[in-house]
Amino acid sequence: MSLVEKALRKLQMTRPAPPAPPTQGAAATVIDPSVLRSAGYLPPEHEERQLAKQYQRIKRPLIAKAFGRGVPQVANGRLIVLTSAMAGEGKTFTSLNLALSLANEKDVHVLLVDADVAKPHISRLLGVTGAPGLLDVLRDASQDVEGLILPTDVSNLFVLPTGTPSGETTELLASQRMAQVAAALAKRDPQRIVLFDTPPLLQTTESHVLTQLAGQVVVIVRAESTPQPVLFDALKLLEAHPAVSLVLNQSPKSATSAYYYQGYGENRAD
Repeated sequence: MSLVEKALRKLQMTRPAPPAPPTQGAAATVIDPSVLRSAGYLPPEHEERQLAKQYQRIKRPLIAKAFGRGVPQVANGRLIVLTSAMAGEGKTFTSLNLALSLANEKDVHVLLVDADVAKPHISRLLGVTGAPGLLDVLRDASQDVEGLILPTDVSNLFVLPTGTPSGETTELLASQRMAQVAAALAKRDPQRIVLFDTPPLLQTTESHVLTQLAGQVVVIVRAESTPQPVLFDALKLLEAHPAVSLVLNQSPKSATSAYYYQGYGENRAD
């Protein structure tokens, strides 16, 4: 049994469950490491320990800003958007692995929201494609978003599927209803961190809309692949945001290299 499988089993079997959303009575969504690994969304077994350490380093500043631990708490800091400049940067890989790493915290509840409405990879990988989700609750103001959150078999990890697509997706995400839903997700559980897996910044408008609601934005950059001018164009869209971080993905450098950069928002260098 690999390190990831042992960690998931420990999470699934030995830790108390967090306060449950109304859907807790439903069958839990199974997080199958073998399926995720074969699809390329978990690391090979020989790289698990190294990657786990990297995600521990990545999540610490995010948790600190979300809850004000040792640093000033960021407004809406428990709402975190993950995005990239272009497709193929490793955004969904980062979203899944960050969610699993955060769920390993003793006092953090994690909600992974599939907000990549054009390519809902999270929903597909977790087998919840077609389930009611974010777009449905935006379309129908009478629905309680908590009722659409699905439990997983990993303690403290929940998922909100994309939901039913339509031609008004951008308008729904830009609506006042979206702002209300995001605020409700954060308010309902003070221990909850909400991760929004969103489309690339330069290929759709949805991500930019969602970054205006989130207190933190994480931009995934693929090492030796993302052109610098493209990255700068994406960051220009976020220049007014106070808390933007970058994760360098697939770096050939060692695990001790500076692959994670934070604090881009306020004191960035030209």
